[in-house]
Amino acid sequence: MIKRLFDFVCSFFLIIIFSPAMILIALFVKIDSQGPIIFLQKRVGRYGSPFYIYKFRTMYTNMYSSNSYKTLENDIRITKFGRVLRRTSLDEIPQLLNVLLGDMSLVGPRPNVYEQKANYTKEEWSIRNSVRPGITGLAQAKIRSASDPLERTRLDLLYIERHSLFFDIKIIFLTLKQLFIIKNVN
Repeated sequence: MIKRLFDFVCSFFLIIIFSPAMILIALFVKIDSQGPIIFLQKRVGRYGSPFYIYKFRTMYTNMYSSNSYKTLENDIRITKFGRVLRRTSLDEIPQLLNVLLGDMSLVGPRPNVYEQKANYTKEEWSIRNSVRPGITGLAQAKIRSASDPLERTRLDLLYIERHSLFFDIKIIFLTLKQLFIIKNVN
């Protein structure tokens, strides 16, 4: 209950704080390519319940039909401004609305698409979905976007084993540090 209250209050104030940036980002998304500003995708939530995740659209609209949920390093489906959004993780800001609505938490394992269930054992899938998915998590704080599914799973399960409000706050700061380091490298 304390975690949910923390998530609600933080996401409410962060939406207010980021609203000017969100308006600018929305404008640039619209200028960069045709299509909706927000991308909706069905994801797996707590206890396996489906929900739609909100993100700023970073791909050309006619390119989402690909069966792959993964993107390549120089993926031609990504718009010019979409590359900036992905590199800075600004495409994730609309997920604050998911947190406000209770579909997600600020911190937790990233929400999977259903096709990713094949990457887990039955027990891992059950444990992983026992908590709300997060905008960031231990895996993002430690390895950012590195695509090692075994390490991601290990870190997600470790988070679930140890999760607490203090641990969440630590992960938020580690994520910010990771974003700052990545931003300065690019």
